[in-house]
Amino acid sequence: MVADLARMLADGLRENPPKTIGVAVSGGSDSLALLHLLHGFATDHACTLHVATVDHGLRPEAAAEAEMVGDICHNLGVSHEVLHWQGWDRSGNLQNEARKARYLLLAHWGRRRQLDVIALGHTADDQAETFLMRLARRAGVDGLSAMPQRFERNGMMWIRPLLHTRRAALQEYLTLNGINWADDPSNDDTRYDRVRIRNALAILEGIGVEAGALTVVAQNMTGAKEALTHQMQQIARDHVSLHAGAVEIDVAGLNAQPFEIRRRLIAHALKWVNGAYYAPRSAALGDVMTALATAPSATLQGCELRHRSGKLWVFRELQAVSEITCNIDTLWDGRWRITPPVQFTGKTDGLTLRALGPEGLMLCPDWRDLGLPRGVLLSSPAVWQDARLVAAPLAGASQNWQAVLERGKDTFFAVHITH
Repeated sequence: MVADLARMLADGLRENPPKTIGVAVSGGSDSLALLHLLHGFATDHACTLHVATVDHGLRPEAAAEAEMVGDICHNLGVSHEVLHWQGWDRSGNLQNEARKARYLLLAHWGRRRQLDVIALGHTADDQAETFLMRLARRAGVDGLSAMPQRFERNGMMWIRPLLHTRRAALQEYLTLNGINWADDPSNDDTRYDRVRIRNALAILEGIGVEAGALTVVAQNMTGAKEALTHQMQQIARDHVSLHAGAVEIDVAGLNAQPFEIRRRLIAHALKWVNGAYYAPRSAALGDVMTALATAPSATLQGCELRHRSGKLWVFRELQAVSEITCNIDTLWDGRWRITPPVQFTGKTDGLTLRALGPEGLMLCPDWRDLGLPRGVLLSSPAVWQDARLVAAPLAGASQNWQAVLERGKDTFFAVHITH
């Protein structure tokens, strides 16, 4: 068994062998097995491991579990850090908010450590449970697709080396090697959807609906997703142009496509503009598409969608960025980098980035000559010194300042398909 697991893990890493790997280890069986298997891989392939444990501060046992992981890492000669989740305002779904925080904390740690990838301990059981949870939510092709083995999120590359391995096999591996793991009591708390799904899956396995079968179905859905995404890309190249960080779609060309391609293209435009990791829910996007059939505009996910002269424009909604202020050397709205003129010799102290807004647009008399919708410019980045507009790079008052997208046009027209 040990040889089979080690071979499976090595096969998954052979295509892009990393030199530095981060491992997210909670102390549960899946992540502890991953740690020990990766330790063997790192020893054989001159690779450096770093381990992090996220303490969400939600359970009194979490600190002891993090300490246990630290002791294991010490014995293995591997560095270990505990990352603490702080500042939750108690709004939103707990498990969803904890998951988002976990990715953010680990991504920040990974960038600081200059890691090539961060490994997660998701298994075939997680794949099956996720499939059933999304099925219960009436998900479409994308939602029912397999969890990717390699993906990018929060500026970090992530891998799931154990995605085709059953949890029982990992626990057997740990038991054979005398390795104890921590059991999270929330895994038995039926208040959580995943726990109820896990219990239901145990019943479904009796009629052949088991993790392996659901994984195959999810992989089939991934194939369908990739085909649809490829078609959407082709349509985008023919009917989309980008201006000042906004998306302009030819309405006649869009309406000539099947509904699913139209939906995908608009969802992709929204994600490109707002930087969200997930597309909006199908129901919400469907409502907006229905509204746009008769209304001139609609808003969704911090973006405005507006008809104008036979085009559908998708751009950042002013309200979504009106409170975002940062230094000029900082990425603004997760999208824009601003650079001063080459000859700029003034002090940057006191200069800030914030949305141009209506007060700033009034100071750009030539903005109409650009041919862009007013809303595109209102939510564009501008350089301010208190109430004085220094530069509006996208609104015809650049003063030789430049605004450059962190995710440029290539990221729109070359959609990355994860595997």
